[in-house]
Amino acid sequence: ALRPHAAFYTPGHKRGQGISPKLADCFGSAVFRADLTELAELDNLFAPQGVIQAAQQLAAAAFGASQTWFLVNGSTSGIEAAILATCCPGDKIIMPRNVHSSAIASLILSGAQPIFIQPEYDSVLDITHSITANAVETALQQHPDAKAVLMVYPTYYGVCGDVAAIASLTHQQNIPLIVDEAHGAHFAFHPQLPISALAVGADISVQSTHKVLGALTQASMLHLQSDRIDIDRISKALQLVQSTSPSYLLLASLDAARQQMAIHGKQLMSRTLSLADTARTRIAQIPGLSVFDPDSYTLDKTRLTVTVSGLGLTGYAADEILDQLGVTAELASRQNLTFIISLGNTKSDIEQLVQGLTKLALQPQTAKTITLSREPNIPKLSILPREAFFAATETLPLPETGDRICAELVCPYPPGIPVLMPGELITSDALEYLQQVITMGGIISGCADDSLQTLKVIK
Repeated sequence: ALRPHAAFYTPGHKRGQGISPKLADCFGSAVFRADLTELAELDNLFAPQGVIQAAQQLAAAAFGASQTWFLVNGSTSGIEAAILATCCPGDKIIMPRNVHSSAIASLILSGAQPIFIQPEYDSVLDITHSITANAVETALQQHPDAKAVLMVYPTYYGVCGDVAAIASLTHQQNIPLIVDEAHGAHFAFHPQLPISALAVGADISVQSTHKVLGALTQASMLHLQSDRIDIDRISKALQLVQSTSPSYLLLASLDAARQQMAIHGKQLMSRTLSLADTARTRIAQIPGLSVFDPDSYTLDKTRLTVTVSGLGLTGYAADEILDQLGVTAELASRQNLTFIISLGNTKSDIEQLVQGLTKLALQPQTAKTITLSREPNIPKLSILPREAFFAATETLPLPETGDRICAELVCPYPPGIPVLMPGELITSDALEYLQQVITMGGIISGCADDSLQTLKVIK
């Protein structure tokens, strides 16, 4: 990046010399000198033998893996590669129904058959938790030919299921456990955090390093700690789902985030946990608000969920008010707001959060009880997601779609958990739930008509 030379390779801005002046004014010029392509001395992401290989080996050591791959297409590409590496068309994979949309995309790409498990659900707080070991054991007994199990750890709300027990069950069947650990990249660096998935038996962990650590947005890692999965198949799968022009800014940020945590991780997490504890204690004292802290699950204490329905507000309405007060949440749901407290937050951030929620609670509201429709049961999968994705479709008004087969991914976002997916039978409770999300101010993504006046179905 610093060596003087005439550049006749991509990208077209030539180390910032041709970049838009407005963009240079915004970001400075130095960053563009580092925006390089796969030059000889910079190694190759898909066939690493030099600096990328060394960086990935250091990451594996830091995060407790036998091998690590850097991801420039986010954890989405990691989940897709993990399923492509373990499942062939028609193979069964056991997974929770509250998976991220990337897992559904993986089913379409791989042709695998999902065996869905309903995770535990708190109907009072309207929060979906983790799948249980008992549910996985039952699914394995009913489907002994399953090729893999996938679980989400932690959930968007910070709830952590029993990875050790589920890993033991899957390994008794000699099949791998894939863990979507997108929100748990920090777990390995402090004893007061939940234990990392790899440390208790996960075969693959996919982590969004950018979500809770210091990497740039989209920069993630796939970690392997297993001899049950073909390493070469993972590498080949990643070549299918990642860009052939990886950003070296993203790759450098992964290496820097690794170094930061390897050297200062415990100190940074101690500070982060202290800020989170302060926030929890003070917010719990604000009338009308409650802080999510389940007794029956391990919780990532840096993930703060505040229930606002006691104020007569939906989470969506509270989010809009709080944003005007200078505080932006990670996730608004029907009666909760969720905040990520990370190594980048400061004492002044926590003070602003507490003051914002205090002002929110003091604002005059029309007292009302929020009646929620229950999260829908798992819809019947009439045809495989891949088959549905490629099938002929038609668009119908929403009221006419009941009992038809869905052809789209219908997904409130965030958190990106589909309510309907291609191949599933459209049920009245699913439609009621989605309409309530829209009425309350939520956003629907994944479908052609995001107002949800119409929906695509299989002809």
